[in-house]
Amino acid sequence: MIRDIYIINGPNLNLLGKRERDIYGSESFENYFIELKKKFAEVRLYYFQSNHEGRLIDKIQEVGYMPKTGIILNAAGYTHTSIAIGDTVAAIDNKVIEVHISDVLNREDFRKHSYVKEYAHAFISGKGLAGYDEAIELLNNL
Repeated sequence: MIRDIYIINGPNLNLLGKRERDIYGSESFENYFIELKKKFAEVRLYYFQSNHEGRLIDKIQEVGYMPKTGIILNAAGYTHTSIAIGDTVAAIDNKVIEVHISDVLNREDFRKHSYVKEYAHAFISGKGLAGYDEAIELLNNL
């Protein structure tokens, strides 16, 4: 049973609530995270965000071998460009759920490819912030 879940968000997701509200909504992730912690009180949730590829890789490696731990990863733009993040997900033991707020499969062509997807346990796209809820539920049911 998974006890700890780390939500790791990539570049520009610190701007949720401010950027492209028609695509990403008007709520900040920090506010949404407070709701998630209340809704899923039986699990310890942690949140990390960085605009820097290396810091994301370091965090995935740090938690990727912790016992009873799952990862929800929204690598944002790095999803489509970072072989290194894909390699990191492939290298770790813990399950990773890939999440995207927008429907990346129905946006620009370059967004349709993910270097993470083939190594992730599941892929969730286009469900807004509710995709994180679904990912937590998936990890809870493993």
